[in-house]
Amino acid sequence: MKKSNIFANIPTEINEELFEDIISKDGIKIERIVSKGHTTTEFEWYNQNGDEWVIVLKGEAVLEFEDADEVRLKEGDYLNIPAHTKHKVSWTKPDEETVWLAIHY
Repeated sequence: MKKSNIFANIPTEINEELFEDIISKDGIKIERIVSKGHTTTEFEWYNQNGDEWVIVLKGEAVLEFEDADEVRLKEGDYLNIPAHTKHKVSWTKPDEETVWLAIHY
């Protein structure tokens, strides 16, 4: 077994949002996402085949859904996004990292 820390090895300069697989096995993927002022491009929507459970561990973010609803997530807030629910990141804190944990199932 190898011990790791979700807050370790975060680069000081993050030019693009950082996606790192922690575990990917048997139809389940757990990933760390690190944002710092990053957003999804204006015309891009995530439209995933599976469900996604996401929690903000550090920082803040706003998720926008195709039906125009926005959800602000602060530290400790989590959300389950059903498959094929079009969504994107419309805001993350520009002056500090937002660390997400996402479970795709």
